[in-house]
Amino acid sequence: MRTIHLYFRTPPLGYKFFPGDRYIISALRKLIRGKKVSGIEKVFINLCKGLDQLKVDYDINLPFKKIRPNEPVVALGVGKYALQGYDQHNPVIVGIGLITHPAEWPDLFKEYPVAIYLQHSEWAKKIYAAYYGEEHCGIWPAGIDTQRWTPSPAVTKKFDVLIYNKIMWNKEENSVHLRQPIIEKLNNMGISYHEITYGQYNENEYYNLLQQCRAMIFLCEHESQGFACCEALSMNVPVFAWDQAYWLDPNRFKWNDPVVPATSIPFFDERCGMSFKDIKQFNHQFDTFWNNTINEKYHPRQYVLENLTLKKSAERMLEIIRSVYK
Repeated sequence: MRTIHLYFRTPPLGYKFFPGDRYIISALRKLIRGKKVSGIEKVFINLCKGLDQLKVDYDINLPFKKIRPNEPVVALGVGKYALQGYDQHNPVIVGIGLITHPAEWPDLFKEYPVAIYLQHSEWAKKIYAAYYGEEHCGIWPAGIDTQRWTPSPAVTKKFDVLIYNKIMWNKEENSVHLRQPIIEKLNNMGISYHEITYGQYNENEYYNLLQQCRAMIFLCEHESQGFACCEALSMNVPVFAWDQAYWLDPNRFKWNDPVVPATSIPFFDERCGMSFKDIKQFNHQFDTFWNNTINEKYHPRQYVLENLTLKKSAERMLEIIRSVYK
């Protein structure tokens, strides 16, 4: 396979519609050296790590004019800037962070020679397929760095449950009717816990908490993949996940998608833990989850090693590239 051209382009600080690739390349180097990153940035970095493991040649943010015919192009940037200025005939594989909903860019496939728009999981892909067509949409799970996110048997468990709070909508109501009753249940059972809130911690803090806990309660309405949850599974931490079953982004009405089935755990099976739909189901099932946890009946890391490694993710990307560049 020829060199793959990877792009992760985000509007530079103070962007005023002029080329800024040299600044983006500098930022990417800082990202790969370990700076705090967002989920979409980690998706890109982990793809690079997976391709490195496969010893596949690629470059990052090569000026578009230097792309040669039939060389694969993959753009996983943020916003419409990710493709701005692209004037080559090479088909482009894009996705994940360019837009939140296809209604924001209905003419994407007319404006650029896009071959496939990628999403991580089936439920998220269906939203895009309804606009762009099934043949133009694909699924690509991002890889988890299982060497980084690996449990250490030498670490003593200091508390029982880590509550991961990523409640996005109706926060006050869900705090009263979901989060607080969960905490009361844990207190009544004498189960120790620590709570962490999405966006308010750094990676090392999260890693250390996962080393120290026995299980995690994951509170998020829905995830296209759920990096934090997958990292917990990679650390062999069983998860009890709130999975209320629908996409709840308030913008869904503006986008004319009011009822969309969704999940907070698109990558999950019985080895990973359990899920609950509401507080009633939580109270009914938590005892079973907790007994299974302390009796070591869950093996979540095994699931991740079988499905979500850096290598497997990179191999899937190569399959997608080959389907476009036959």
